Amino acid sequence: MRTALEKRLGIDALDIYGLSEVMGPGVGMECLETKDGPTIWEDHFYPEIIDPVSGDALPDGEYGELVFTTLTKEGLPVIRYRTRDLTRLLPGTARPMRRIDKITGRSDDMLIIRGVNVFPTQIEEQLLKIAALSPHYEIEVSRQGNMDMVLVRVEANHHDIARDPVACEEAAKQLQHAIKTHIGISTQVEVCPVESVMRSMGKARRVKDLR
Repeated sequence: MRTALEKRLGIDALDIYGLSEVMGPGVGMECLETKDGPTIWEDHFYPEIIDPVSGDALPDGEYGELVFTTLTKEGLPVIRYRTRDLTRLLPGTARPMRRIDKITGRSDDMLIIRGVNVFPTQIEEQLLKIAALSPHYEIEVSRQGNMDMVLVRVEANHHDIARDPVACEEAAKQLQHAIKTHIGISTQVEVCPVESVMRSMGKARRVKDLR
């Protein structure tokens, strides 16, 4: 997505991290020199990584849930606020303050499918590798008898692909295989026409859990 934005708009695109409960965008931002993950402005926000189940603090470099304490905020300060974002803390590079890695998911978005812990971002990672598919998708989870069933609806990347049944079937098979290989669950995949998956005005809602 970054590559597409930079190419089409002729800009440098940087990842900015923020959350409305703290102050919105600006809690962390990538540096232009490195583009290797948002630097947390630790003079204003104290970050921690915790085990999302036990709440225990984890050392830098380990994945867990991101927690913030505001140090200078006067209106609505927060202490050890749980963001639900799953990531890890990394050393600084272009700046001395620590960075956060790519958000791998949310602790409250985790699905348990036939005993396997699954995050929507894991499925997104696989579909982004397939040129015929777009980043617009939704996951529908249902139950048939005692079995959890997963249907991934994903838009074709172009109208020509959407109109070609053979191309759609091949892309669906590629995604099914990738999900089974890398995540360990069997899915059904439906390749949909362009702009057929509902868009969200806020945070994307990727999962319909009908169980």
